[in-house]
Amino acid sequence: MAGVSREQALSLIAAANNHGDLAVKLSYLKQVKDILLYMEPSFAAELFPYLVELQASPESLVRKFLVELMEEIVLKVMGQSSLLLPILLTFLTDGSSVVVRQSIVSGTNLFRRLLEEMALQFHQSGRVERWLKELWTWMTKFKDAVYGIALEPGSVGTKLLAMKFLETCVLFFTSDADDSETSIKEGKGPRFNISWVVGGHPILDPAMLTLEANKCLGLLLDLLQSASTLRGSLIITVVNCYDLGFTVFETFGGITEACKQVVVQVQLAFMSLLRHADELSCVELNSSMVITDWICA
Repeated sequence: MAGVSREQALSLIAAANNHGDLAVKLSYLKQVKDILLYMEPSFAAELFPYLVELQASPESLVRKFLVELMEEIVLKVMGQSSLLLPILLTFLTDGSSVVVRQSIVSGTNLFRRLLEEMALQFHQSGRVERWLKELWTWMTKFKDAVYGIALEPGSVGTKLLAMKFLETCVLFFTSDADDSETSIKEGKGPRFNISWVVGGHPILDPAMLTLEANKCLGLLLDLLQSASTLRGSLIITVVNCYDLGFTVFETFGGITEACKQVVVQVQLAFMSLLRHADELSCVELNSSMVITDWICA
């Protein structure tokens, strides 16, 4: 049965590569996905090299579908999927913004899932498997690449997703004192946070994760300070991301001298932003204050 499914999948991949009609290509690839998701992981992994070849497809929608397929496969057969994750890194520099955006979305989902898996695996067995360490190495490269996208000029939609990833990292790398031992054991928390690994972890060092949260806040502050050069939707996103990230960090990290210094920098950034408020119709500064309908003197 596995041999029949393998040959069928190979035939469909070849047909997708050779057919000239985009709709037909995507139809073939959807059939490949259905086969792969129901195959035994070891048999499915034999087909991954053929999937990787699809990243050279000239059709952006085929490349986008490949990213979506890769996400589903990695989540299902995580231990055999190290060959697929480099696709994420490749497609973060793709010429199509559609492909780049899907890479950030799928990568963010995998980033969260791998964080949870590493915490749970160590908690349950006292070790982290080599394959998981390898996957995490790729995800740290993904993280750094998305940081760069947030700061560089580019598509508005792509930068919005990169900024949201920065916000997500602040949430992941901030301790939640209310997260119970049960959540750590069973993975039932609303999201990963460093309280899951506060007792020690061979890969996820809480101190380093806290520094990473600080770095993300610093990057968001850099974006906030340059908000006058951004378009309206980007300004709204960076303000909201920074507001949520700093609130969480302040709540769980406490008010430190460094926090007070950051507050001053934020206030200066907001003052600069207000000088350019005529470019905006609405900018949400925090959960209780909205600047709207500006009238310039």
